Parts: sequence; structure tokens; C-alpha cells
Amino acid sequence: MKSVILSTSAAKDMDALPRSARETIETALYRYATTGYGDVKALTGREGYRLRIGHYRVIFAEDEMTVLAVYVGRRSTMTYRRN
Repeated sequence: MKSVILSTSAAKDMDALPRSARETIETALYRYATTGYGDVKALTGREGYRLRIGHYRVIFAEDEMTVLAVYVGRRSTMTYRRN
């Protein structure tokens, strides 16, 4: 089981989301950290991964012990350029 850590900017992104979206994203992140299940793809052109949760995306990095979320938000044209 991996631990989930939110960067400062990801925590602010989560706080700005509606409660239902926040709960759905938290559930999906913890499910991925514990089971490895989720719609995850490696990013192209840079290191990291994205977890797709409906219209939302979580950009993250991971190692053997942690999943570090860097960005959380709705999918837009700027989602993958932001960080």
C-alpha cells in the first residue's frame, strides 16, 4: 500500500472543487494507491502519470512508497501544460 501525498498546489486545487468531486477524486486516488486500479497513463514529453476520473485529472508522480499528486482539476487545454 502506497501513501497519498498532495503537493501544496494540489491541496489548493482540491479545496476549490465541489464536495462531491473532491470525494470522488479522494476515493479514486486511495483506490489506486492501495490496489493499482485506475485509468492511469504515463505522460508524454515529461515524467509523471495522469489519473482520469470522469472530467477530472490528477497529475502525479510515484515511487515504491508514495503517490505525490501535483495537480488536480477539470480536464482543459491547459491541464497538462500547467506544471
